[in-house]
Amino acid sequence: MTDLTDLGVAAIRDGVRAGTFTAREVAEGFIANVAAAKTLNAFLVETPEHALAAADAADAARAAGEAPKPLAGVPIGMKDLFCTKGVPATAASHILEGFTPPYESTVSGNLWNAGAGMLGKLNMDQFAMGSSNETSAFGNVISPWRRSDGGNAAMAPGGSSGGSSAAIAARLCPAATGTDTGGSIRQPAAFTGISGIKPTYGRCSRWGVIAFSSSLDQAGPMARDVRDCAIMLEAMSGFDAKDATSLDLPVPAWEAGLSSNLKGKRIGIPKEYRVDDMPAEIEALWQQGIDWLKDAGAEIVEVSLPHTKYALPAYYIIAPAEASSNLARYDGVRYGLRDLPEGANLQDMYAATRADGFGDEVKRRIMIGTYVLSAGFYDAYFTQASKIRTLIARDFEQAWATCDLLLTPTAPSAAFALGEKSADPIAMYLNDVFTVPSSLAGLPAMSVPGGLDGQGLPLGLQIIGKPLDEQGVLNAGLALEQRAGFVARAERWW
Repeated sequence: MTDLTDLGVAAIRDGVRAGTFTAREVAEGFIANVAAAKTLNAFLVETPEHALAAADAADAARAAGEAPKPLAGVPIGMKDLFCTKGVPATAASHILEGFTPPYESTVSGNLWNAGAGMLGKLNMDQFAMGSSNETSAFGNVISPWRRSDGGNAAMAPGGSSGGSSAAIAARLCPAATGTDTGGSIRQPAAFTGISGIKPTYGRCSRWGVIAFSSSLDQAGPMARDVRDCAIMLEAMSGFDAKDATSLDLPVPAWEAGLSSNLKGKRIGIPKEYRVDDMPAEIEALWQQGIDWLKDAGAEIVEVSLPHTKYALPAYYIIAPAEASSNLARYDGVRYGLRDLPEGANLQDMYAATRADGFGDEVKRRIMIGTYVLSAGFYDAYFTQASKIRTLIARDFEQAWATCDLLLTPTAPSAAFALGEKSADPIAMYLNDVFTVPSSLAGLPAMSVPGGLDGQGLPLGLQIIGKPLDEQGVLNAGLALEQRAGFVARAERWW
């Protein structure tokens, strides 16, 4: 029999329903893989008891002839940004060490109600700030991929959802939750050869998700393929009255609507995404993606998004500004770390707690955010960045007059080695050059694996869609997936 941990969400769901294997057998297989992969540092907390309890409930329901839940028998990983009742949630930061939420985030609650079980909480960049998973207070996540030149350099799994991407690629879980503020689902998916979708802003509730940048943060699924992402997204989405930005709309049947026939669809190729010094391999993959979509029946048109070059600087003003505000609540008073030097007053405690609790990248962004929000600079920075954001959204709106979807690379390179870019924040920030514009506009966007670079590392293609057109994004992703035929996986070394 196939190793059950080689199966994705749809195959596990269907196999459990058919009685081909039990949910407990699936859970035990993944629990064993998690226990054997400590080297990757993908999990911060392991919860085998949660996964087994959900599996036993699925098996008992099937034995009783009850209608199966959508994710019955499927164990998943949960990014540590989601609050999970009775299980620590740290956002990979020392400042939240010891915090155990007494409540469940809406997204995780939706998944448990759909029958999924939790294998554990996944490592990430601290407070979701990073593109390589090197800012976690609990150590780097290491990608299961290695360069084919025989070097043993530890590779970055992308960020901030690096624990999620590494765990899926290493077969530690069939799917996981991620969050995407400026590319934190799509870039790690591209780096590790998996799929991931950021839905339209508001599709998934932000309630119970530890905040980074409230106008940008959006939860989404990461999985081995497009169908699995569609299944997960259906379970995660839905209106939530506890989130003021939640969309009060029915959840479409995205899996049932999957079709790789793109006849009649127009795919836009934004000319501004042909950035200087783009590697030839990225350019070649992009052209290959264009050819694949033509083969699926789509018409290719060139479009212009003239304000693209301002997206990254605008993002790195808006996101830190919102982070500065959101992270002000971590002061050592009510929960998490409290650093109280002898003889200290309240102000001293605040300062000591935040100095010890936050990592360097988080401190950098808080300081940038505080600066751009200060009285003398608010109009010069934050107001201008907000205007640029409006112009970027307008660029997309005008592009939709001539196309239905956009095709771009996901990232400007394949994965890099841990430590290669950590000394240069600007080089690290440039990893988000293709993903940030759609985040600023709140659009659905997805990364699917398209091939390998010369070093045998995965490369991703990105589909961007109109607001609420997750179906179009998933369908174009499916067309790419079928034509790419990507089956490469990391050879086990851990």
